Amino acid sequence: MRALLIIPALLLISGCTKTFNAAEYLQLNKKYDVVIERDHLGVPHVIGERDVDAAFGFAYAQAEDNWQIIHDSIPFYRGTNAAINGKDAATIDFLIQWLDIWQDLDAGYHSQLKPETRAYIEAFADGINYYAALHPEETNQSLFPINGKDIVAGYMLRHLLFYGFDAPVIELFEDQRKHPISKQGETMADTQSRGHGVTIGGLPVGSNAMTVSPYNSADGSTRLAINSHQPTTGPVAWYEAHIQSNEGLNVMGGLFPSGATIGVGFNENLGWGATVNKPDLVDIYVLDIDPNNPNRYKLDGEWKALASREISIGVKLLGFLPWSVTREVLRSEHGPVLRTDHGTYAVRYAGMGEMRQVEQWLAMSKAQNFEEWRNAMRLHAFASFNLVYADREGNTMFVHNSLTPNRASGYNWAHYLPGDDSSLIWDQYMPFDQLPQVINPKSGYIHSANQSPFHVTAEGDNPVKENYRIEDGFPTRMTNRADRGLELFAELGTISEQEFFDIKHDKSFSTKSRSMAFLTQALELDLSGAEQKYQDAQQIIANWDRNTNIENRGAALSTCVIGTEWLAEQKGKPVPDIREELFRCSDRLLDKVGRLDPLWGDISRHVRGDLNLPVGGGPDTLRAIYGTGMEEDGYLTNVAGDGLYYMVSWDAEGKQKVRGIHQFGAATLDETSPHYADQAQDYVDEVLHDPLFDAKLRAKKIQRQYRPGE
Repeated sequence: MRALLIIPALLLISGCTKTFNAAEYLQLNKKYDVVIERDHLGVPHVIGERDVDAAFGFAYAQAEDNWQIIHDSIPFYRGTNAAINGKDAATIDFLIQWLDIWQDLDAGYHSQLKPETRAYIEAFADGINYYAALHPEETNQSLFPINGKDIVAGYMLRHLLFYGFDAPVIELFEDQRKHPISKQGETMADTQSRGHGVTIGGLPVGSNAMTVSPYNSADGSTRLAINSHQPTTGPVAWYEAHIQSNEGLNVMGGLFPSGATIGVGFNENLGWGATVNKPDLVDIYVLDIDPNNPNRYKLDGEWKALASREISIGVKLLGFLPWSVTREVLRSEHGPVLRTDHGTYAVRYAGMGEMRQVEQWLAMSKAQNFEEWRNAMRLHAFASFNLVYADREGNTMFVHNSLTPNRASGYNWAHYLPGDDSSLIWDQYMPFDQLPQVINPKSGYIHSANQSPFHVTAEGDNPVKENYRIEDGFPTRMTNRADRGLELFAELGTISEQEFFDIKHDKSFSTKSRSMAFLTQALELDLSGAEQKYQDAQQIIANWDRNTNIENRGAALSTCVIGTEWLAEQKGKPVPDIREELFRCSDRLLDKVGRLDPLWGDISRHVRGDLNLPVGGGPDTLRAIYGTGMEEDGYLTNVAGDGLYYMVSWDAEGKQKVRGIHQFGAATLDETSPHYADQAQDYVDEVLHDPLFDAKLRAKKIQRQYRPGE
């Protein structure tokens, strides 16, 4: 099941029931009235007459830039990956069918989604199919056509991964039971470790989002920083686009390739950023199995039959030989069921059967004022994500959005639950308006960086923790980015445009942070009997100014030590031994670069094609840079953190200003394109540009205007 960690967030395909006739799909462009404008940076601005026209063009533009990612992900989400890529992929195929995503879709696609939503996503699927028909040499046509359900299923699975659904499920496959069974009357412990970070493919996903209202702005402007952190390449790296129609859709921002909607972004009147949160949204129940019949479990004193069906997973062996594996899929009234060597478990998770994510993103994109945007949020289709909002009228908002289960009191929900009591099978969520949120705080600022929802602004303006039950499972962790940002806002008072920019790009560690508390332990070590190199390393840490700018000579050693503690906390692992980490990091630097105090810019690198550039920032700094590859290359390559980000503002008269940058460029995969790395230098130099959302400004910089297929 550890393969769950590498699942990308793209399309989920159920399987083609219709032969792909390329000639038939070559006529799809005649149904849609849409133009794609490519600006001087290659970013697509898709302009359709209707929403469905824009959706068709939006999909086509994405396919032009991301086809290999979209195409190669199809079998993963179809549940047929093992038939193409071999037995190691069978686990993912089992997962797709075990979650019953397609059964839920078949049951609810027409009843849960509005007709206009279905029309939009089906037009988007048409755009993908049209591109496939036009490019048979790049396409395994047996994977097509896709349809609207395929698009929706991708959203359904993606939300599970972004709140860490996979972690508690993986625990079930360990050699022994991970947690005790909670007993009635047992209370939950409220600890600061509750709710760790989230990784996808082993890389961190985190994010920052900040606002300043006119009350705390030096010039009366409203400001918003949209700064979600993702891997720099691959299926969950940010892609930039702008989609517009004459039916009220006009939004620009970031999304993952094959997404039918903007995930973080802005329109003329408002904008929002998203940061990953990790509330407790998964519960594991231990089923009491009938000793005389393994397919029955006890519930409320009666034996109930497990719903059982067999699935067939096609597997490719020896590179070509087809083979089929039959597996049993079980389900109880709680949810999906797994049999293991140490018990039979049912899993219940937030968002089961929920498929309206596309509908909510579209409603958020079309909203033109605060109340319309909040009404979009009240659809409550997202399992997780913090949202930070700002608008032209000066409104700002934070919400710790989640599908928080209404759990019964009197049990420790951090442990496993007895499966024989139906009162523990929750079926409702906390209403959206009751979730922890901040609206127009008196302090004038909001700062979300994957921390506790009870510490996102000044004291007195935060949600009150005591108003919530521990069973609600809200995280209590703090990050360095949270500690550092909050202290900067508190110190500065009213915020100028430059100060807001500087906070977003800050490269320091807070003295209050958990990371610095760990590093300080290195200074307390008695190294009098240790080798001189370790004593020298201790002195370098003592002299470090907590900064990760490229000229810094203490950052390489210090962030190496800090990084191990940060990664352990992300994964919920024990705190590393500080002595071992100091010695390990010292030895690694001496081995790879020959000194303990190299310039940080020589170690932290931003690499794309022939470019290899120094980049400031580090793990869990506001200028978030996460690097790997030291052992192989002798430097760290930036692989996650800051990617596409925007600074959006409206001045006192309501005039909008937007500046942004992408980590590489609009050409996601094409190394021969001038847009493969044309933003990389500005990215490391922290030089932002106008994304040309305004049509008048864009008109001067359009390099190509065309219709799909031209």
